[in-house]
Amino acid sequence: MTILAGRYEIIGQLGGRGFAITFLAKDHLQSSNPLCVVKQLRPYHIHPQLVELFEQEITILEKLGKHPQIPQLWAYFSENQHLYIVHEFIPGHDLSQEILPGKRSDERYVTDLLPEILEVLSFVHSQGIIHGDIKPRNLMRRYEDGKIFLLDFGTVKEIASLMVDAEGEFISSAVIGTPGYMPNEQKKGNLYLSSDVYALGITAIQALTGIKPGKLPRDIKTGEVIWQDQVNISTHTAGAIAKMVSPNPSQRYPNAIAALQGFTSPSPQSTDWSRRQAIKAFSCVGAGLAASVLIQKIFPSPTTETTVPLLTTPDSLGKSSGATARAATHERSFLKTAQFEVVTVDKWGKIINRYPREARFFTEELGRDIPLEMVQIPGGKFVMGSSPEEKERHQDEGPKHTVVIKTFYISKFPITQKQYQAVMNENPSRFIGRQRPVEQVSWDDAIAFCRQLSQQTGKNYQLPSEAQWEYACRAGTNTPFHFGETITSALGNYDPNFTYGLAPQGKYLQETTVVGSFPPNAFGLYDMHGLVWEWCQDIYFDSYNGAPTDGSARISDRPHHRLLRGGSWGDKPGDCRSANRIKYPQNFRSLLHGFRVVLSVLKHSE
Repeated sequence: MTILAGRYEIIGQLGGRGFAITFLAKDHLQSSNPLCVVKQLRPYHIHPQLVELFEQEITILEKLGKHPQIPQLWAYFSENQHLYIVHEFIPGHDLSQEILPGKRSDERYVTDLLPEILEVLSFVHSQGIIHGDIKPRNLMRRYEDGKIFLLDFGTVKEIASLMVDAEGEFISSAVIGTPGYMPNEQKKGNLYLSSDVYALGITAIQALTGIKPGKLPRDIKTGEVIWQDQVNISTHTAGAIAKMVSPNPSQRYPNAIAALQGFTSPSPQSTDWSRRQAIKAFSCVGAGLAASVLIQKIFPSPTTETTVPLLTTPDSLGKSSGATARAATHERSFLKTAQFEVVTVDKWGKIINRYPREARFFTEELGRDIPLEMVQIPGGKFVMGSSPEEKERHQDEGPKHTVVIKTFYISKFPITQKQYQAVMNENPSRFIGRQRPVEQVSWDDAIAFCRQLSQQTGKNYQLPSEAQWEYACRAGTNTPFHFGETITSALGNYDPNFTYGLAPQGKYLQETTVVGSFPPNAFGLYDMHGLVWEWCQDIYFDSYNGAPTDGSARISDRPHHRLLRGGSWGDKPGDCRSANRIKYPQNFRSLLHGFRVVLSVLKHSE
């Protein structure tokens, strides 16, 4: 009798192909001794970095297991130079037993099957995750109620096939996906959300025609699958499937949500209807982002391919084999999850809501055990600026305008003195403290820091654009502060001898404080209101007329004042509002001024 991890009794082998050996087992530490599935990944030498990558990827699978039609992840562990995954056992059969060569399914089978799978896949895509290997064998029909379960995510296959070479870099012996079901871009190593849509469309065609994907005729020039002349189905169903399997990703449904809407809607629907469906779908996920952020993420421009974002250069885990899919897997894997509490206040500054949130981030090691935590800010769109009705509003905060922001990373806190010292070998601050923000830095100093950090890491660190800063600060809100209509001295470091709205006065600290001493916003960013003013890339203009609407910085070759945002420990609360802006010469230093950094992402296209 074989017992793994002191609890899992192996009963028999379920499969042994590909990247893992799969066993049926009993869990003896649970009172009912339930059946479970134990997957033993391929027995390569386990490098510490690979184990860390494996564990971080598993956290993604834990989240996915919250969906009722994805097997729950029960455990993961390493033993005897093997990595193991344990998940819920689903009694049933995979769809390769229904979708058989030579067997043609009717249209009703497909119109019942696809919406159910697309709903599960919509949950996966809402997490920014690509399955990567949709096919009948990875779709399980449960005996109990006939529901379809989504199995065997390609990211685990990728981790299972990774090795570390002599230089400490990751190499892979596998390509995510299965020939015949993969679109052309996936064969080249580019993996998109729409790649899953393509694979599911091919599965539908296989069911309708009874022909294996590898034997389906294709157009020699375009690679388009030729199949409609072999089936007798409605124009709507044929059109939806044809769009799913377009060889051009930009002409395909960009993700499962869009495909579900296209498949289930018999006639063209308004944009408002589509957005309502998106919001409804995501409400069950609990993503918690503002609707505008979600909509932008789910319904990108028709000419823009939705991809898992990649860092501009190889990450600190080491360069991959060069394929976009592997780089995307690595980035998702090394992102960690932070949990925190967000508060909102009423007009008197009293906390009226507390709710938990999560943010994804990665850590840049600056040496000497000094980390720089970079938080992922999901792309979206927002209204920048303030209305004339906002209290203490200035003329240069308008006109209000919509700005579209791409996904980026921003430092969780203003750059601290120990971080600045680690990169620049100096500390110009007045209020000394390793965990306090660096101050008395000019815009030129901040740019020099970004340049040196980029050189050290091989990444492209910059100051945030003014639009990125305000988007990150607001975190989906449109109130003067991300906390709500006002702010109190319990929520930020400013001069509380002055008040905003109906909030009370407080104790004035008259100096900087340790970063992270006050509650974060909904993106998981700290000290966006008060503490130190933060330099932005942009030059100063006295209005937003002519300002970019794509989130980029407004710059010029001519000498100008540079922008700062967020207020400081020495300012009244009205100066710490999300929309407030000030200017100073780029060589000006003050004990009120600091900064934080951003890292853009790279989108790969065909």
